[in-house]
Amino acid sequence: MSSSTLTPMQRYAAGALFGLALHQAHIHQTCPLGFPSDEEDRISNGSSNDSVSDDPQLWVHESSGLLRPIFKFLEIDKKAWSGLEETAGSSSPKHHVGALLRSLSVSEEGAESSSEAEDKELDLAKAIDAMASSMERTSHNVSKKEKQCEYEHKCREKLSLADTQSRSEVENTTNVENHQEKSKKPSSIEQAHLESVSGFDEKPVEEASTLEYSRKVNVLYQLFSACLALSSEESKKYTQRRGYDARHRVALRLLATWFDVKWIKVEAIETTIACSAMALKEEELKEQSRSPKSSLAKWKRRGIIGAAAVTGGTLLAVTGGLAAPAIAAGFGALAPTLGTLVPVIGASGFAAVAGAAGSVAGSVAVAASFGAAGAGLTGSKMARRIGDVDEFEFKAIGENHNQGRLAVEVLISGLVFKEEDFVRPWEGQHDNSERYVLQWESKNLIAVSTAIQDWLTSRLAMELMKRGAMMTVIKTLLTALALPATLLAMTDFIDSKWAIAVDRSDKAGKLLAEVLQKGLQGNRPVTLVGFSLGARVIFKCLQVLSESENTSGLVERVVLLGAPIAIKNMNWEAARKVVAGRFVNAYATNDWMLGIAFRASLLTRGLAGIQPVDVPGIENVDVTELIDGHSSYLWATQKILDLLELDAYYPVVLSRVAL
Repeated sequence: MSSSTLTPMQRYAAGALFGLALHQAHIHQTCPLGFPSDEEDRISNGSSNDSVSDDPQLWVHESSGLLRPIFKFLEIDKKAWSGLEETAGSSSPKHHVGALLRSLSVSEEGAESSSEAEDKELDLAKAIDAMASSMERTSHNVSKKEKQCEYEHKCREKLSLADTQSRSEVENTTNVENHQEKSKKPSSIEQAHLESVSGFDEKPVEEASTLEYSRKVNVLYQLFSACLALSSEESKKYTQRRGYDARHRVALRLLATWFDVKWIKVEAIETTIACSAMALKEEELKEQSRSPKSSLAKWKRRGIIGAAAVTGGTLLAVTGGLAAPAIAAGFGALAPTLGTLVPVIGASGFAAVAGAAGSVAGSVAVAASFGAAGAGLTGSKMARRIGDVDEFEFKAIGENHNQGRLAVEVLISGLVFKEEDFVRPWEGQHDNSERYVLQWESKNLIAVSTAIQDWLTSRLAMELMKRGAMMTVIKTLLTALALPATLLAMTDFIDSKWAIAVDRSDKAGKLLAEVLQKGLQGNRPVTLVGFSLGARVIFKCLQVLSESENTSGLVERVVLLGAPIAIKNMNWEAARKVVAGRFVNAYATNDWMLGIAFRASLLTRGLAGIQPVDVPGIENVDVTELIDGHSSYLWATQKILDLLELDAYYPVVLSRVAL
């Protein structure tokens, strides 16, 4: 049952907007905003020649299960569903967004009184704003930044090459600022909004600005609830759907951009529903243990049966076993996020949240229909599942665990000198996902990292650096004939260790794919970020997922940093299709250490870690000015992620491929 604060016409407009956003997100998978507009026009025009019903690969096709459950939840007349799908899949959004935004602001005769509906929406918006404010405060930790600076100083002191050790902190900061200034995509969020909705016609933007903020929040709240709505019968029909689909989250990102609503407000919507549901679910479990027969009546009398029994079940399904600790601990476990908001939101705010969550009743599937695994990531040791992999373990980092976060990040180091290097590069990051680092094959990674570092500090390597040899990979390492025979001979001792590490990274990637397919992350959208061989683990994971069925909704975003991955003959296109949102390849043209270690493929296949990947949908970002050498990724990763602004729907930094 949908919320009574949205009229039938408004629910129709909300469903239509979501359909348009979903199809545009699909187009942007291979043609992100900021890439040549004529390519996007070509794709759009191509899709308009055929009926949506004839192309089951489209996200808006009935078989995907991504749109029709949304329409059903919003109680849109079933006769209109096919037309909405055709409009979403064959029309440019600029022809419809303005009119649909106007429809969202129009009230209908006979609907709930305008003032009462507005009061409920204001209360809901107040609750969401309070949650967003709390999340913003907890995400900025000064001590974390200090620890990160300390780690960077420690790494630089130990690992920086002789010719970069003298670089002052001021120069380094200046380089970062210059890189940001030079690389930043010139368009602001408003310009990206214009590009995505209407070219250079500002009317839809004006329509969005006149729509009440509280109405935007309510629409996003209802659409998010609808994204979780899948009945037992529908879950059997739509086998491609499971839990909170990454493609839905990407569409919500675009819709928030069209609404000019900050993404953290959508994260607050996710967390508000999740936290209230977990707390209420814990109370329900207590009630059932006391008196199972009277439990249902008690919840009905309280008026929050939907939020607790149904939305709580959804949350358990979406988060899998990772929600269980918070439910078991009760409301107190949520105090850092939800409990502190009680005096801020007040009774009316919580009533609005409970009422909106309660509207999910009757539509959202129970936990079993999502097929949620109960194991969770933390402590999941999968060693020896695939031959020769001796270590594969997830470790939780950050404060967002058991806090109702409905997105997961897996962070993977691939250059490791000590065990702490699996964790320390990621500690300074502040976002609102539930975050895990993957510790894998530490023995082999430490061995190859140390071998390379030993070579770099050898007399021959230092002499070559002093002469300025091979400091620009693109100009020299890509032509391996330029490498002196003595240099190649000196690197022979690295090869055996490197070959083993590469082999283990590929096997670890297969294990990671298995984890995601089994839903140990709780069927929540996943972001994968890795540097060096960690990036290779991710890429292999994507390759495996691309060969399996029903994996399109698992991965939301991917960032590869200094990736030792050949460009040719690696089927980057297939890997890209597995990722619903942004896919970033960050490279450094001066990373000759990576070039030497991976030199066997350089002559004919290229290398993603030192040059762009010319594949539609891959964002290539040149981070040369932030990287002194391959080991720089240990401390520069956070700066690069800040530069990328991953929460933005569209690419912020682009290094265009020269064709």
